[in-house]
Amino acid sequence: MSENKSTAVKRSDKAESILSQINRDTKLGELRKIAKKIKKDHELAVAVWASGEFMPRLLAILIMDKNQLTQEVLDELVQDMQSHTLEERNNLMDWLMANHLTKDKKRIALLESWMDSPSALQRRAFWYYQARLRWTGKTPPDNTEDLISKIEANIAEEEPEVQWAMNFTAGWIGVYEEKYRERCSQIGEKTGLYKDEFVSRGCTPNYLPEFIKMEVSKRS
Repeated sequence: MSENKSTAVKRSDKAESILSQINRDTKLGELRKIAKKIKKDHELAVAVWASGEFMPRLLAILIMDKNQLTQEVLDELVQDMQSHTLEERNNLMDWLMANHLTKDKKRIALLESWMDSPSALQRRAFWYYQARLRWTGKTPPDNTEDLISKIEANIAEEEPEVQWAMNFTAGWIGVYEEKYRERCSQIGEKTGLYKDEFVSRGCTPNYLPEFIKMEVSKRS
């Protein structure tokens, strides 16, 4: 028992040492350097995550063991993310996806099961993943028809962060799958999503008819 207590104290000291190196001004590159030294340490990741702070939680994601990320654990992480701003929780979920959820078949299977998740963050991750599969320009999965039908039926009523990811998926489907191009453009015309959004010079708009036209032109 005393040995376990000693281990807990040492772990706490290690977490405190890591947390003392991180603040709101810490650069992402610095986080990656810290993570590279630590490698994988799931217990430490849990302790750092418990800080509740955005930058430490990004670090925690980098040192997590993906094999520990069951649906139950992911649900708990998503619940914790609700304490953050919309931008921060989207960033946390994107890091989780990029660093772990796309790395093996088990985690990908979880991602692919989230189309109708009660969690908006998980639904967003599902759609963002579908978009990623397509913007690489590789042969797309054979679920395009189902995805477009789902987008047409639900995008207008979805949460804003999920709307964006569904729209993003429709955009890349329209770019790479010509037979769906007109249908994807019509989704944008019908919903009007992002039509009046300000777009900086040189950037691609989110409004589907323009997004698809510009991205197709780049690849002509």
